[in-house]
Amino acid sequence: MRVSVASAPVSFGVFEMTPEGADVITPDDMVSIVAEAGYGGIDLGPLGYLGCGEQLRRRLVGARLELAGGWVQLPFSDDDAFADSLATLRAVLRQFVIAAEAGPVRLPLPTLADDGSALRRSAPGRGAAVDPVSPRLRDRLYANVERAANVVRAVGLEPTFHHHVGTYVESSEEIDGLLNAVDIGMTLDTGHLVIAGGDPVEAVRLWGDRVNHLHVKDVDLGKLQRVLAAGGGMKEVWSSGAFVAFGAGDVDLSTVLSMLDDREYDGWIVVEQDVLNNCPDVALDEFVAQRADDQRNNRAALRAWA
Repeated sequence: MRVSVASAPVSFGVFEMTPEGADVITPDDMVSIVAEAGYGGIDLGPLGYLGCGEQLRRRLVGARLELAGGWVQLPFSDDDAFADSLATLRAVLRQFVIAAEAGPVRLPLPTLADDGSALRRSAPGRGAAVDPVSPRLRDRLYANVERAANVVRAVGLEPTFHHHVGTYVESSEEIDGLLNAVDIGMTLDTGHLVIAGGDPVEAVRLWGDRVNHLHVKDVDLGKLQRVLAAGGGMKEVWSSGAFVAFGAGDVDLSTVLSMLDDREYDGWIVVEQDVLNNCPDVALDEFVAQRADDQRNNRAALRAWA
């Protein structure tokens, strides 16, 4: 495989679900840990966390990291809300373009994802049962994904679409429907596919030619099932520690990576171990030390492929 390996702020508890005002690792400490662990890139994280404009570019160049991608969540199923959200998309894209001006080996991929619904987020893996997709909603979603993809391409970047638990593109059937309807590459997220009842190995077999971005996660299915059996939603999944260091979970990452290797996958591998620090007894420095150790182990686990 001709790949580059990136880490992500979500692996350090920094993402859209981080509580407002929470004590989190500083961006300089994060990029230092990521670079020292042997990663070549990092995801953008929440807009502004790594800085904007020249500050973002300096931080990446100083750590010898490239921007791998970044999560852009948009309300694709609501025409009016989607139109309002295009300003946010363009603001994020400006940061991608600025980061790319440093002359990266590999361009970043704006990672588009649906906003989903509160009902779906409350019932991981059961979205189709609790909040089914009507034909009208489906058609709006497909049309707006196509529009967003065109906005991304207009600035010289290639988009990718991220299926995600809690959204209207969660299950294998919903992923397949979108890929058949829209001209866009796929971010294969091994963890979110497992939560939605899918099989990452089968996903590579079915959609391997459409995968242009890879988010690798391992999942402890025992922890996951306990959360779901108790009626937990995605917040509880993130807080439970169900996303674990590679090798500590039940996802067959080795086969997934080997199959992509056979297909000569050429792109980013973004290591994600989604986690929230919701335990008041765990100090920030201890939490960061645990996350740093996990990310060193995760990078080492990929050495056979990258």
